[in-house]
Amino acid sequence: MRKYLFNGAILSAAVSAVSVINATRKGPRDWRLALMWASWGISVAIAVGTIIEDQKKPGDPAFQLVDS
Repeated sequence: MRKYLFNGAILSAAVSAVSVINATRKGPRDWRLALMWASWGISVAIAVGTIIEDQKKPGDPAFQLVDS
């Protein structure tokens, strides 16, 4: 869980979420707002996908077999 919370891409998406939420509350409701939400969702999906791909690397100790 820590790898998700402290990742730079996730932190960036969290900060941009604040901007999108403020624009939703204060700004006009038009097609640009929908594009802002879509772009935020895509950036979160890319950030999570990048973290998952980084986990699958063979050098990651989380994915090494443990002898019991």
